[in-house]
Amino acid sequence: MRRWRRRDRSDGTVDLHLRCEELVRDLAVDRLSRLSIDELCSVVGERRGRAVRLVPLRLPVGSPDGLWISTSTEEFIVFEERLAPIHGRQVILHELGHALCDHQATEVMTEDSSRLLLPSLDPDTVRRTLGREHSRTEAEIEAEYVGTLLSTYVNSWATPRERHVPPELQELAKRLSALEHPSSREP
Repeated sequence: MRRWRRRDRSDGTVDLHLRCEELVRDLAVDRLSRLSIDELCSVVGERRGRAVRLVPLRLPVGSPDGLWISTSTEEFIVFEERLAPIHGRQVILHELGHALCDHQATEVMTEDSSRLLLPSLDPDTVRRTLGREHSRTEAEIEAEYVGTLLSTYVNSWATPRERHVPPELQELAKRLSALEHPSSREP
């Protein structure tokens, strides 16, 4: 019988794994308790010092399946509501991974363009959210690994519940959808 183990690698993968494992271990959650996604969000919220709210939305085709939006008072995990439950759960866990790792974004838009696109949201929040890279960067690998580790703490059979979507995030989805089909915008 073979057991899988990590290969010793010089590319930093072992360090990344150890860092992620320590982050999850520091949550001090009993793995046998099998939390619901909402209970896990509460644990992460306590760690981050602000509430974590899950927001299901119909996101434009071609956009990421999830977004982490961090404000000074709340964390929002926006996820595509039409995903299969197991895929949606992994997207949520991945975005929680970004929050736990406190990933930073690179600037992709100016404050003025942010105000035009999303006038009801703080421009810094918009730039931080939309500025994250969505590729195989170390931050994405780290968030995915943390999300996978978190999945071992979650009860996969918990019943999904109806969630309130704040008006400003509904507006965000509407504006992003308008970008998807520019010809359908009103003059």
